[in-house]
Amino acid sequence: MTKNKGAITNFIEKYYLHFNAAALVDAAKGYEEQLENGAKMLVSLAGAMSTAELGKIFAEVIRQDKVQIISCTGANLEEDIMNLVAHSHYKRVPNYRDLTPQDEWDLLEKGLNRVTDTCIPEEEAFRRLQEHIFKIWKDADDKGERFLPHEFMYKMLLSGVLEEYYEIDLKDSWMYAAAEKNLPIICPGWEDSTMGNIFASYVMKGELKASTMKSGIEYMTFLADWYTANSQNGIGFFQIGGGIAGDFPICVVPMLYQDMERTDTPFWSYFCQISDSTTSYGSYSGAVPNEKITWGKLDINTPKYIIESDATIVAPLIFAYLLDM
Repeated sequence: MTKNKGAITNFIEKYYLHFNAAALVDAAKGYEEQLENGAKMLVSLAGAMSTAELGKIFAEVIRQDKVQIISCTGANLEEDIMNLVAHSHYKRVPNYRDLTPQDEWDLLEKGLNRVTDTCIPEEEAFRRLQEHIFKIWKDADDKGERFLPHEFMYKMLLSGVLEEYYEIDLKDSWMYAAAEKNLPIICPGWEDSTMGNIFASYVMKGELKASTMKSGIEYMTFLADWYTANSQNGIGFFQIGGGIAGDFPICVVPMLYQDMERTDTPFWSYFCQISDSTTSYGSYSGAVPNEKITWGKLDINTPKYIIESDATIVAPLIFAYLLDM
């Protein structure tokens, strides 16, 4: 269905006609059709999408209800907030391919942790968040309360304690947009993140109890209940990158169907992955969508798309299509 859309969408519909370009347009149209038919959509964020500033467009996708649940790594959960409070202290390294081990060591000594071409500042980002999130963790710990990792982050954002540090327009933070809507987030393997490491250090020092932070198993059971309650018209799966952010939540369907023996559980109603992973290496992230049929995740008739390209290029274009830009 052709709609009146903006300049970006008109451009890709006119010129993106073959190969990965055509797959991008097909996937965007398929995503839109899902929403028009009353389905909900899960978006998974792997890699360093927050440090790539995907929030500048993804936050609007959230505000316009084009996504109903998010799965992301612990890094993406925290790095959007770090960018919010420390953006001017970030350092871009466009010649990162040319760096020597000594160059890398020099960045470390300056407190600059490199993610491809971007360095996250240790003091202004990591430690600034640590100061405030610890108080929220400790308050829950003292009261015997337990929350999921993203719920603690929501509490910090909505409390206003970070407002004095804001360095970007608040509308460009996808985590703040999600917090305002109390959007469900799945954050598997959160322990593999800076805040996860910091939390573990407090547990080792005896200042916090490990049980104060809800676990990955509790994320899966939370997702199972959400999927069951929201799948009447279908739930689509839009995967940016690979890894645990995608692998973990997609498994909720075979878990419910096979392990819980709820054989009326519907398959995911749409699947798209933006990936640069190579299938022949045995990588699950690079598996073609049809492989997921054998695992009970996708149906024979589920619309399936794979765009073999750079997510930082592809995802903003698909989101622009959805936003009529």
